Amino acid sequence: MASPVRIAILAKAPVAGHAKTRLIPALGAQGAARLQRSFTRDAVRVAREAALGEVVLWCAPDARHRYFRALQRTTGIRCSDQPEGDLGARMLRAAMPTPGAEETQPVLIIGTDCPALGPHHLRAAAEALQEVDAVFIPAEDGGYVLVGLQRPQPGLFTEMTWSTDRVMAETRQRAASLALTIRELPTLWDVDTPADLRRLQALKLSTSTTGQPTHD
Repeated sequence: MASPVRIAILAKAPVAGHAKTRLIPALGAQGAARLQRSFTRDAVRVAREAALGEVVLWCAPDARHRYFRALQRTTGIRCSDQPEGDLGARMLRAAMPTPGAEETQPVLIIGTDCPALGPHHLRAAAEALQEVDAVFIPAEDGGYVLVGLQRPQPGLFTEMTWSTDRVMAETRQRAASLALTIRELPTLWDVDTPADLRRLQALKLSTSTTGQPTHD
């Protein structure tokens, strides 16, 4: 049997005016916050259905928001506060061993912005991680929607310029310089802009008969 793989989800509190801000022109502040709630709920569902190991929800600005507390009550997942710092610092903390762990455990780190990400993607990433140091699912915008690590790799995350179309390319270069073996799975897409909402609607229509929850 394969070793357990922890899944870390980085999520932002669904606060109107602060969540999914680039979608506010299309959805309004309340609509964007509702979408954030939906995306977070679905990311937790996908992670639990993958059945790979512990699921930890890393919450920003902290885990006190009532929505995070409700998810914890209804799903039993552990919620932790995201640390201060840039995305690299937050991902590095999520990759660190959990309190009480006897040894470093492989980890998959995801966000909540990729509705196309399913349990099978997580299982494929975990399987790949048995053979390489790091696995990625690139995003069409030049970043990535998933990073998997056998052990924490600070060199992949420190002093990186985030939120650009060069993140994945720079990460490849970093991995090569660190002599890390990596594998990339097929590229997926994030929902970041109003144009992405049409694609999201098409995804909802294509899955409406599968029995899977759709976004509200």
